[in-house]
Amino acid sequence: MKVLIGADRSGSGLKEHLKEFLQEKGYEVIDKTQDTVDLVDAADRVCKGILTKEGDRGILIDEYGAGSFMAANKHKGIICAEVSDEHSAYMTRSHNNTSIIAMGSGIVGPKLAEALAESYLQSEYAGGRHQIRVDMLNKML
Repeated sequence: MKVLIGADRSGSGLKEHLKEFLQEKGYEVIDKTQDTVDLVDAADRVCKGILTKEGDRGILIDEYGAGSFMAANKHKGIICAEVSDEHSAYMTRSHNNTSIIAMGSGIVGPKLAEALAESYLQSEYAGGRHQIRVDMLNKML
């Protein structure tokens, strides 16, 4: 699985930690923000990569996660969830077909970030009754 990852200055330390962790787990990680960018630009790069099928899933990191979450959801065809617990990270993919998660480096530490990423990346979309909601979300914007 190819994982696109991006962060602003506040999230860059946690991004580097997660990149190494995910690569050790066997994921191909593509860093979309090797330079210093604003969270909006980071979200734009990761979203465009997901939409063009450069990667399968995305992870965004800023200080609180909220800014990246809002910027990502401005892209038609992207469903992003802000996460800070493992259950939500897993279920947002399972029930909402989330293509990107956002987290805050000022909210979660390295170990929790690892657990969030792993829960999200190990989950699969359940489809079925959830597809109605996903279709509704994808029709917006």
